[in-house]
Amino acid sequence: MPVMSVIAVRVVAVLLMAAFLAWFAERRLDRAAEAKTFSDVARVPAVDVALVLGTAPIGPEGGPNRYFVYRLDAAAALYKAGKAKYLIASGARDGDYDEPTAMRAGLIERGVPAEAIYRDFGGYRTLDSVARARLIYGQTRLVIVSQRFHLGRALFLAAHEGIEAWGFEARDVDTPYSIFTELRRYPSAMRAFWDVWFNTPPRETGAPVRIGVDPAD
Repeated sequence: MPVMSVIAVRVVAVLLMAAFLAWFAERRLDRAAEAKTFSDVARVPAVDVALVLGTAPIGPEGGPNRYFVYRLDAAAALYKAGKAKYLIASGARDGDYDEPTAMRAGLIERGVPAEAIYRDFGGYRTLDSVARARLIYGQTRLVIVSQRFHLGRALFLAAHEGIEAWGFEARDVDTPYSIFTELRRYPSAMRAFWDVWFNTPPRETGAPVRIGVDPAD
């Protein structure tokens, strides 16, 4: 067999193995999270603080991002049901791009008071949001709000950080609304295992924030 053909076969084999491992990692995280994720707000344990995971406010078609909208809907429902006294709106900020501020504005529109919303600007990845919930905001017991596919790795990372956490499922988005988001869950699951194995720290740290004592910003 020509050398180039051998190389091509090996490359394909490696890619197939990587794809299988990514699929297996995502399935494992999802199954592990089943007992601690809820779509019915009445079943969610009451906590002091819920962590709302950020995403882009603008969707792939140029309008409001449905993942973003549904997460805010879920977070507001959680607050109004008395399941959380405070919300951490965690996401990324870079210049004019500002997920936490957009999240806060959307939550206020849904009836959540501004003084109950803390903005975390260091939530570049799920790892950052979860780790900072403990390191910066001092939380060891949380409800995490996102879509089901996201909650598996968020709860896995929370357990690694020593946080007792549950997931509240935001409404999912019909595929193929965003093929990139749908496919990203698989390598992201592998990266979650990598982060735990190598104890990856959050990208940013900062001064402690005492939720309920320090004013929400």
